[in-house]
Amino acid sequence: MQNKKILVIEDNPQNTYLLTFLLEKEGFCVLQADNGNSGLKKAEKDYPDLILLDIQLPVMDGYEVASRLKNNPVTEKIPIIAVTSYAMPGDKEKAISSGCDGYIEKPIDPDIFISQIEPFFIK
Repeated sequence: MQNKKILVIEDNPQNTYLLTFLLEKEGFCVLQADNGNSGLKKAEKDYPDLILLDIQLPVMDGYEVASRLKNNPVTEKIPIIAVTSYAMPGDKEKAISSGCDGYIEKPIDPDIFISQIEPFFIK
């Protein structure tokens, strides 16, 4: 998966570190944003192959970020995976209905994480 760019929109430094470590180990180029606004700007500027989106973000939550990304002609085709600790009934459906293409619950399982995201890349 070399040369694939993944944008991680995550405000928790430990989670960002873990995701970045796992992705870079597999040869991905990782872009980072620590809030929704900067995530939207980076997605439009850098057009990543995939976005990993935390739902619980400062300023603008992940639901709003996903909705804006999918309603922007520049970023609408980029797959978005919610990576979140929101695991209550209905949370996955809310993420999908806001524009996310997939959903992964935290804590991340390093042994299966890459296999969870691979099906979502833009072909």
